[in-house]
Amino acid sequence: MQNIESTFQFVSYLWDESTAASLSGDEVALLIYRSNLLGADLRLTNFGGGNTSVKTLEKDPLSGQLVDVMWVKGSGGDLGTLKKSGLAALYLERLHKLKKVYRGLAFEDEMVDLFNYCIFDLNSKAPSIDTPLHALLPYKHIDHLHPDAAIAIAAAKDGKQINQELFNGQIGWVDWQRPGFDLALKLEACVKENPDLKGIMLGGHGLFTRGDTAYKSYINTLEVVEKYAAFLEENYGKRGPVFGGVRLESQPAALRKAQATALAPILRGLCSEKTLMIGHFTDDQRVLQFINSNDLDRLAPLGTSCPDHFLRTKISPLVLTLSPEEDLSDAQAIRTRLEPAFEAYRTLYASYYEKCKHPNSPAMRDVNPVIILYPGVGMFSFAKDKQTARVASEFYTNAINVMRGAEAVSDYVALPAQEAFNIEYWLLEEAKLQRMPKPKPLSGKIALITGSGGGIGKAIAKKFAEEGACVLLNDNDAERLETVQGEFVQRFGKDMVAGVTLDVSSEQSTVEAFKAIALQFGGVDIIVNCAGLSISKPLTDHTEADWNLLYNVMQKGQFLVSKHGVEVLRKQRTGGDILNIVSKNGLMAGPNNVAYGTVKAAQLHMSRLLAAELGPEKIRVNVVNPDAVIADSKIWQSGWAEGRAKAYGVTVEELPAYYAKRTLLNEVILPGDIANACFAFVGGLLGKSTGNLLNVDGGIATVFPR
Repeated sequence: MQNIESTFQFVSYLWDESTAASLSGDEVALLIYRSNLLGADLRLTNFGGGNTSVKTLEKDPLSGQLVDVMWVKGSGGDLGTLKKSGLAALYLERLHKLKKVYRGLAFEDEMVDLFNYCIFDLNSKAPSIDTPLHALLPYKHIDHLHPDAAIAIAAAKDGKQINQELFNGQIGWVDWQRPGFDLALKLEACVKENPDLKGIMLGGHGLFTRGDTAYKSYINTLEVVEKYAAFLEENYGKRGPVFGGVRLESQPAALRKAQATALAPILRGLCSEKTLMIGHFTDDQRVLQFINSNDLDRLAPLGTSCPDHFLRTKISPLVLTLSPEEDLSDAQAIRTRLEPAFEAYRTLYASYYEKCKHPNSPAMRDVNPVIILYPGVGMFSFAKDKQTARVASEFYTNAINVMRGAEAVSDYVALPAQEAFNIEYWLLEEAKLQRMPKPKPLSGKIALITGSGGGIGKAIAKKFAEEGACVLLNDNDAERLETVQGEFVQRFGKDMVAGVTLDVSSEQSTVEAFKAIALQFGGVDIIVNCAGLSISKPLTDHTEADWNLLYNVMQKGQFLVSKHGVEVLRKQRTGGDILNIVSKNGLMAGPNNVAYGTVKAAQLHMSRLLAAELGPEKIRVNVVNPDAVIADSKIWQSGWAEGRAKAYGVTVEELPAYYAKRTLLNEVILPGDIANACFAFVGGLLGKSTGNLLNVDGGIATVFPR
């Protein structure tokens, strides 16, 4: 195996003989295995792109006879994570019979519904538009991928000739056409003319390769892509410097990150005029080479070629005219400078829509850019969630690779605007969008919850993530934070969760936390001040250190987090929420509680003051007052429990029952109860409420607000 691996420089050979042997005889399992290997190498295909298939003999459940069945990746999904549930299995003979009812290009879309009459496995994923492209080709195993190296040839002005010479006619060529039944017929005709082809290139689109076995198909795919990539590598620099040479130098890595951090919330606000967007930033060297080049201004407006690219990135990016070392400290001034560029982009996109639309085209979608290029610094992408924004960034990096390769051997040619529109606003694509799950209440929102390493803070973060928010976990205990972050990533995925060590009593630490959330997600929408601790002592037992610790963490911490959080909110101009987790002790006087009670009262009144100050900017400030939340709380690991037990004349073990019995509802209060109250404030139903206080204490009459 080592010898085979060494033959590939530009793709990864991942086939494991022992794993494949364990799947021997199960062609569908081998298809999934092959697909996962292909999807694991982004040089072969991009996330969610491409499809694979195998044709098998299966027993017909009605006749009992053996019939030809095609297993093919269904609509949506990703090759790298494909499972059997992501496959569509269809009667091959019925798919071929569709040729008899096909009425021509004007009726392409009606064919997709007819695929359902061909389904063999009733557990099939919905068949994709590419289904007939696999069905009408006579090969047992087929890989349809979007390798950057291949698309670079497919998108080159002289691509057809280069392809012919490079493979001596062994890779066919079919000119660009939107995927569908008619394209499948053209692929079929191409093979009939050249039965011994190793594959077929689709102009401007991607590559089909094949094999008699799963392994032969896999190796053939790797060999073909390797040859394209090696050819490009040999030619870089022969027609002149890559992308016309360097126009400007990048800022050092630390300064690039600083510029991106400062600018991201401003860009997010500008991109979120219709819907809140989540951001992603990269300063990958491939991106920097493109955005710092002399050819940027010529190539960027051309747009992308492969349909998978522009479906996720829009037809072209927005290029900023800010200098790499621009002073970004005055957010208002920078926003004023950027607004005309955004308005021009929106106008251009609307013009593209109006010029290309058809009588039955779906309504125009969001006119704001998805990809934003900042020469000398990096690339931003904004979308409805973090994964979509990250994937858009990856796809535009693919597009850069394609332009780089095409320009190395010929001239890059993008799809005509009308063809791009016909894909972007295809009724079948619109139907796919309409079938997607509705956004959750907090989708598109970003939350920072202090003290989210455990207890109430962790419960709030969990609730917000469940409802669709991206969350920045934090704690002053790095080990505790790492454990919780691991739990969250496993449950919600790496795109929705980030973590940073945070000491809320330190201004520098607080500033760094907001830098982290801006760089990771683009900004912040919900700020929850939850970090805290408790000290229960009689007045004369309190020390100055006790007093200072409580005020540093809770009052000063709430002040610092609110202050620097509001700075980010103001950059975005999209409003937002500050939630302060206070306590019933902010309203109630009890024994042995002078420091804790007064700091809670200070937190409560600071909340009122901020609600009055920030309301005109649509920044809501509200309070949740818990009481006696014992589960998973650091408070009960300290001397607080002993202090309260002594104050009430009970044992520590009796405290939970004591707290429950003193409430009107006789209920134990859990972290999840506080999380639900927080969600009530930020989930959309109380969007016109600010300066409010919600007690979650089981009902204690002495702390009823009045």
